[in-house]
Amino acid sequence: MDEVLFEIVGKSGVITLNRPDALNALTLNMVRLMKPVLADWAVDDTVQHIVIEGTGEKGFCAGGDIRALHDWGKSGAPEATGFYREEYQLNRQIKTYPKPYIALIDGITMGGGVGVSVHGSHRVASERTMFAMPETGIGLLPDVGGTYFLPRLPGQTGAWLVLTGARLRGADALAAGVATHYTPSDNIEALKAALAEGGDVDAILAAHHTAPSDNGEAANLPALQADIDRLFAADSVGNIVAALEADGGDWALQQAAAIATKSPTSAAVALRQMRDGAKADFDECMRMEMRAVTRIMAQADFYEGVRATILEKDGAPNWTPQHDIDAIFAPLGADELAF
Repeated sequence: MDEVLFEIVGKSGVITLNRPDALNALTLNMVRLMKPVLADWAVDDTVQHIVIEGTGEKGFCAGGDIRALHDWGKSGAPEATGFYREEYQLNRQIKTYPKPYIALIDGITMGGGVGVSVHGSHRVASERTMFAMPETGIGLLPDVGGTYFLPRLPGQTGAWLVLTGARLRGADALAAGVATHYTPSDNIEALKAALAEGGDVDAILAAHHTAPSDNGEAANLPALQADIDRLFAADSVGNIVAALEADGGDWALQQAAAIATKSPTSAAVALRQMRDGAKADFDECMRMEMRAVTRIMAQADFYEGVRATILEKDGAPNWTPQHDIDAIFAPLGADELAF
């Protein structure tokens, strides 16, 4: 079975992530297949826009192929960092794409799935959307351009998401600006048919956009925003946890407990990404991520996090904190990410 499908349907160039048993998790092969097709469609006058979706009802794309990355890293294979290099180039290709790029994030959208959706011009959520950047829980970092887009969400939303691994349903994804539009899942086929007919993408999406409340879904984020902004504003993870504990409310203590389960190194790296990324352009953010992921893949926490979460599933990782966070972000010299 092909891992990713490509088809021109009317005026739409349609990409279908096709690993439903793995919630369409992104493989190196998928990345390599997508790049040349996107390049071809960019100059194909018969293709007015791109539509990307996932097979099945559960996942748009649940992330990267973590097990493969674990095995490559353990064996010292070049793909351990090579995967990220090629994935980040695809993320930039999407970010700079010359035509409308519409991601139908109708399902779980995490990690690598965020990278092939959020940088596009349009993102359509539904009641089945589940967005998260949970990488600190496996000793990794919120990459795929997270350094750029997460600090640009409202207030301290990005810091909250990466430190706690919090999940946003469709209504909250729309409220945060992760999604640009919302439509019920049972309207997705009608939306795709309208896009295939061609015309103004903004007008088509507006015609199919509904308020989540019309679909029985309420956004929780607006009511939390003031607390998120107040409690996640510090420039160290320790000070954020101290603020949460000092607050003492149920929600604040739940956030502190969530942070306590994450890799301390990954949490510090993620917060650094939020602060530095807010002041950097997209390309520099991607270079920061390449530097950090190269160092992270050479450390113990990622392998321990995968062991505890995915392989043995005991939920009890034994983290090895690294205190020199500056070294993780140091330039790579000849190995810097190039576009």
